[in-house]
Amino acid sequence: MSKHSYTFKVASLALSLAILSGCSKGPATSTYTLPVETGVSRELAEHRNLTMSNVQYDIKLRIPAVKDAPIPATETISFNLLSKEQALHIDFKEQQDHLHAIQVNGKQIPTVFQNEHIVIDPRYLKEGQNQVQLEFTAGNLSLNRNEDYLYTLLVPDRARTVFPCFDQPDLKAVFKLTLTLPQNWKALANAPLQDSVMTGATKTYTYLPSDTIPTYLFSFVAGDFRKVSNSDRGRTMHFYHRETDQDKLKSIDPVFSIHRDALAFMEDYTQIPYPFQKFDFVAIPDFQYGGMEHVGAIDYKASTLFLDEGATKDQLVARSNLIAHETAHMWFGDLVTMRWFNDVWMKEVFANFMADKISKTTVKDSNYDLKFLIDHFPAAYSVDRTAGANPIRQDLANLQDAGSLYGNIIYHKAPIMMRQLERLMGEKAFQEGLQVYLKTYANSNATWPQLIEILDARTPADLQAWNKVWVNEPGRPVFDSKLDVEDGKISVFSISQKGEDGSDRLWPQLFEVALVYDDRVEEYTVNMNQPSVEFQEVIGKEWPLYVLFNSSGQGYGTFPIDARGISYLPKLQNPVMRASSYINLYENMLNGVDIKPDMMHYITLLQSPNEQEELNLKLLTGYLSETFWKFTSPEQRAKLAPAFEKNLWEAMEKQKSGNNKKLFFKAYQNIALTKEALDRLHQVWQSQKAPTGVTLTEDDYTSLALSLAVRDYTNSEGILQKQLGRIKNPDRQKRLQFLMPALSSDEQVRDGFFASLKDRSNRDKEAWVGTALSYLHHPLRAESSEKYLRESLELVEEIQLTGDIFFPTNWLQSTFGYYQTPTAAQTIRTFLAEHPNYNPKLKGKILQAADPVYRAEKLVK
Repeated sequence: MSKHSYTFKVASLALSLAILSGCSKGPATSTYTLPVETGVSRELAEHRNLTMSNVQYDIKLRIPAVKDAPIPATETISFNLLSKEQALHIDFKEQQDHLHAIQVNGKQIPTVFQNEHIVIDPRYLKEGQNQVQLEFTAGNLSLNRNEDYLYTLLVPDRARTVFPCFDQPDLKAVFKLTLTLPQNWKALANAPLQDSVMTGATKTYTYLPSDTIPTYLFSFVAGDFRKVSNSDRGRTMHFYHRETDQDKLKSIDPVFSIHRDALAFMEDYTQIPYPFQKFDFVAIPDFQYGGMEHVGAIDYKASTLFLDEGATKDQLVARSNLIAHETAHMWFGDLVTMRWFNDVWMKEVFANFMADKISKTTVKDSNYDLKFLIDHFPAAYSVDRTAGANPIRQDLANLQDAGSLYGNIIYHKAPIMMRQLERLMGEKAFQEGLQVYLKTYANSNATWPQLIEILDARTPADLQAWNKVWVNEPGRPVFDSKLDVEDGKISVFSISQKGEDGSDRLWPQLFEVALVYDDRVEEYTVNMNQPSVEFQEVIGKEWPLYVLFNSSGQGYGTFPIDARGISYLPKLQNPVMRASSYINLYENMLNGVDIKPDMMHYITLLQSPNEQEELNLKLLTGYLSETFWKFTSPEQRAKLAPAFEKNLWEAMEKQKSGNNKKLFFKAYQNIALTKEALDRLHQVWQSQKAPTGVTLTEDDYTSLALSLAVRDYTNSEGILQKQLGRIKNPDRQKRLQFLMPALSSDEQVRDGFFASLKDRSNRDKEAWVGTALSYLHHPLRAESSEKYLRESLELVEEIQLTGDIFFPTNWLQSTFGYYQTPTAAQTIRTFLAEHPNYNPKLKGKILQAADPVYRAEKLVK
């Protein structure tokens, strides 16, 4: 620590204590007692940040082969204390009986345990170096224990569920880890392995001291894994996995290559060499997220990394983007970490923003603008259009609520905002600002205002005012226009905006408008820095066939639709223009403006066979499915299904691209309702012979079996059992076994499955639970499953406390996503009315999930 930072810390501490004690003169003598609250309050975190430094952990865990056996552990926490005015609070979210002994500075002390904290009286502490030694049983909540492997996942505040610690992002520490394991297990941790010792049926791994990292990045994985090593470009990487499928194992070389390309890009862009000791990664079956950026030991969902010959372009691009995202985190989030989790979005926005840049340069035939548009805008709109929309930067009083900050706004609206900021500043100035930010706060913590200050110095624009509506407030604008013609020329063209909530807020942004003619497209940039702008640049231009608003796909909000243009969509040569049109049509349909669900059906079915760009085709067929299941009544679905099935099958047969054929086949599978369609799907599954030109994999045939079962196809139980026998990988077998009760044709079996989810231990595999719920609440089962809705809402608070960060959203979206009855909507409204003091962030999640249910009340006829 530098002298400057030490002086600041002492001065800040003295000021804080003076304020707390109410003294105006003389030395600070605090009479204030820090409250012992559950979780990690911001007050506690700020106090510890002011009074502590140089934190180090030495943790020893003895992991048994039996999943349910306790894990004995010891730990030494070392730290410097600047003041011992207050009791020391060590976070540990477990039962007191997990604590067996505590020594402070060599002296055994009694255990005082309150509200998830070990409380150490100041008389046992001293100013300067302190040492706390603990014997305890490790907590299981975040160890993700399976029969033959386990892994930690400690973001945002889950380190305290495993071992006692100071669980906050701005007390970075060095970790020394020792693991004793069954002899046939392997392990991966943040730091390089120092040595390994065999003793009987066990072996002990001792790791070197880690880099300086926050507690949420502390990680280890242990179990029956295979290890693959690769050395190239001066760096050796190790990849741990459990995959057995020989076709999927062909992914290993590309996975290494994508990581190396991403590292090279980040080192060049930031002008900072990779900042940590090693770079390894592991593929975990049904991992809760796509990936997690643990320093030196990145975790990935195995199914995202291991692709086979049936992989679509979208899957290949998604894999590259995920790897780039986690690699970018090594600089944004790991090297420079947010000070408090209200700025968690900062690490996520730059990881996504950089991942898009990396993919632009490293993915073959990548269309950066198209991918950015399709990846981010529909996902951001899915939250920002709802009554539960949240701003990018949110308040956070206690880390136990930090998981509720995650969602599509920070992962998708934030990159849109950041791209607008880059465009406003210019790419070079923006990049230079980020380089200064990373070098200034390397191995430390920073806030969004500190970054804005750096960027603000590099542009004449008022970023503080710009920041208010984009970052600190929720919602999106709605654009309108006035367009007049005189003597065949444009005489008036103005564009205005207001908040979707009716407010007069202004989102300063740049976007494009295109005038489409028979023989050309003229595109112009609009600087929307006022509530209304006169578009002088096009006055006097020839009257076009139609006007395409937001033609570059970079504008954020809903834009006017020139109805003349719908029939011209196939003639647009630019795939970004077509994608922007599709998105705007869908958003206007949801708002009940100009486009109705039946018109959206017509547009998607008409345009899909003409669309050759795979990413656009996936977007279109997705909109077809969404409109069909969410905003079309069961009676109308039954009438539409035969024609839809026929059109999709014929479109599939006419396509030349294998990937496009597969997208049409998947759309056909998704909406199939008639006996003819189901018999055809069953024949494909039974024979394992895909339609000509379509490549189907084991996962695809499992998906077919699930689709048949949820439709109560003849002998659906036998279909699932046979598919179970076809699956060779034991992890994928267990997944299907878990899903089967949710797909049962017997309502009592489904009732029993839902009831089982009330037990937290049955929700351990959160990805499985989300998939099971989507089948349990499938529109074809809605009549018998609506009775689960109230109990599902009552479980949300517990799920937020016991599940990982995305689980509450996953639980709610999988449950409510496709209901369209007035009684389902009323169940939600009644629940919220009966809980007026409900956690506001969780209420927001409920309102986000309820949005299609509420819209269906207006759209479904």
